[in-house]
Amino acid sequence: MTTWHYANDPNQQMQTPESELPGLVANGTITQQTPVWSSGMANWAPAGDVLPQLFGITGSQAGPPPVNSIPPRPGQRSHEVDYEIFGDDIQIVEVELDPGETVIAEAGAMNYIEPDINFEAKMGDGSSPNEGVMGKLLAVGKRALTGESIFMTHFTHAGGAHKRRVAFAAPFPGKIIPVDLAGIGGEITCQKDSFLCAAMGTQVTIAFNKRLGAGFFGGEGFILQKLKGDGMAFLHAGGTIIERELNGETLRVDTGCLVAFSPGIDYNIERAGNLKSMFFGGEGLFLATLSGHGRVWLQSLPFSRLADRIIRSAPSSGGQSQGEGSVLGGLGRLIDGD
Repeated sequence: MTTWHYANDPNQQMQTPESELPGLVANGTITQQTPVWSSGMANWAPAGDVLPQLFGITGSQAGPPPVNSIPPRPGQRSHEVDYEIFGDDIQIVEVELDPGETVIAEAGAMNYIEPDINFEAKMGDGSSPNEGVMGKLLAVGKRALTGESIFMTHFTHAGGAHKRRVAFAAPFPGKIIPVDLAGIGGEITCQKDSFLCAAMGTQVTIAFNKRLGAGFFGGEGFILQKLKGDGMAFLHAGGTIIERELNGETLRVDTGCLVAFSPGIDYNIERAGNLKSMFFGGEGLFLATLSGHGRVWLQSLPFSRLADRIIRSAPSSGGQSQGEGSVLGGLGRLIDGD
């Protein structure tokens, strides 16, 4: 007889023979959202998805299986969310929520939401619900230092038993980076405008760079963003994303191309060669140096570099057009209103 494992409210794993499952469903021990697992399954999954017959769910009512699912961990504080990323260079991430689950996001990041999902702008990330007024004001002040909005939007599945989805879009061309915080030591340090969204329970705070050299010349200033938690978080960066694993090596990077790094990575800056290379090499005056043991994420096209090139090429800012318009050139643009 098949043996099933399930996680009760305190996330303690229990097991039962398949014949006793109907009784556990009847007395409320196992609900549609209870994580279950049995031999032959790759990951834990909600009971309503893998055992719909026990809850009277027909095939037409059951939602599509999650594309990226992480099984619940004992003692996990962050909400468990599944996700799917769509697109190539201008991506969106679609987050799947069970009833009662919440995902937090930067203001204005939402692309679309399904029914039963409510959203509300709140001051703070909600990771410390019992925090006092002074603590909340301090957290808001930290976000203000990074130049981000002091409000974050909380999206909560407040409807029935079915899963619902909410999607978030990146603000400029690039890639979305999914990060399982529990798998990299519970935190990640990133550039201050890279955070897109995360599971409820993730703390979004700042990290002051203690080294004056890195603070003044590192491209990100004294302040970096730090995400702490044990759930999923999603970052966004420009161009192509490279993930490197460092095992005691040192990597020198253009200061604007650094997206994020995990615990165990030491971040500093150094001169970009001799004086001739610094001033005429086109690589800037300083390079970021990353060393230690951990993971590093790099971007090929920082948004500041993209914006600078667009501004320099814009005719309204004194730039030169690159073949746009008719053969009449400037006269043609004058006629058509440009």
